[in-house]
Amino acid sequence: MLMSTLPLASVPTMVFSKKTPLQSNSLKHWCIQSCYNHHPSRRLALFQLGTAIPQSQLLGANAAKLFGAERNSIEDSKSENIATAFKEEEALNWVKNDNRRMLHVVYRVGDLEKTIKFYTECLGMKVLRKRDIPEERYSNAFLGYGPEDSHFAVELTYNYGVDKYDIGNGFGHFGIAVDNASKAVDLVKAKGGKVTREPGPVKGGNTTIAFIEDPDGYTFELLERQPTPEPFCQVMLRVGDLDRSINFYKKAFGMELLRAKDNPEYKYTTAMMGYGPEDKNAVLELTYNYGVTEYDKGNGYAQIAIGTNDVYKTAEAIKLCGGTVIREPGPLPGINTKITVCLDPDGWKSVFVDNIDFLKELE
Repeated sequence: MLMSTLPLASVPTMVFSKKTPLQSNSLKHWCIQSCYNHHPSRRLALFQLGTAIPQSQLLGANAAKLFGAERNSIEDSKSENIATAFKEEEALNWVKNDNRRMLHVVYRVGDLEKTIKFYTECLGMKVLRKRDIPEERYSNAFLGYGPEDSHFAVELTYNYGVDKYDIGNGFGHFGIAVDNASKAVDLVKAKGGKVTREPGPVKGGNTTIAFIEDPDGYTFELLERQPTPEPFCQVMLRVGDLDRSINFYKKAFGMELLRAKDNPEYKYTTAMMGYGPEDKNAVLELTYNYGVTEYDKGNGYAQIAIGTNDVYKTAEAIKLCGGTVIREPGPLPGINTKITVCLDPDGWKSVFVDNIDFLKELE
């Protein structure tokens, strides 16, 4: 449906011179001096009225044009700044009231059927839909824990003939809520899966967690929690400036900062961002590692898709908030689903999808 599901090959005031006041002062001084020389009786009047005499009379027609143009330019600039401020305020208010939800996360795998088998047997996901696009040489599979119109999902992409991807070190993990982490790990082991961290308390907390890897090396964090309507609960990405990222996702994406935690003992800080409480919605977990400002994103992880009522207004708000729009809003060829694609300050890609078009696509 989205751009990154395509084959890998498609992954894609006026300035014023500071000399002007000096020149005008020089002209004014010359004019006053000339008046002194030729009309001594006007000295007092000039001193008394100097600040009230229009510069057009004092300096002549050419200077008047200069000051008039300068004054008009300054006024135009002020008006433009005021208009921009109102535009930003309107855009931010619209973002807050937009109907947004994290729809799915997109990434590439080397063996679609093998990955589907792992997710269904080890993680308990269900195949929601599949499609093959032979003319574009790729296939998709959508998996999750409930219907796509109400649940977060994974969109797996297989590009013909590509069996391995570089995950990089910027992508962190996906979070899956489980009733019992130990039982979940035992199942993964029984199915031949890889466990990279045995169940135990999270560093600096009490939640029991475990880490596993899927066949392509993507990491999944298993979080022991009470039953939840959204077991697919997290996407963790690493960022170089946490405050900058929080500000961007709040303003441009309309997300809430659900919680943040600094872990100085382990030299990292996390922030949970999302559109609702963690126990009922998938969230974006942003992680800042002390002193690390850049990461290798690899070519495996692609993007998160988010629903919106208006991709055109969304794109404008992203631009106003400092984001980069890499695909202008509009319909996709063939299916007419309207989308826009952007990058956050760290270069992580997101796709906003028209809500009505998305529901039509599911039909």
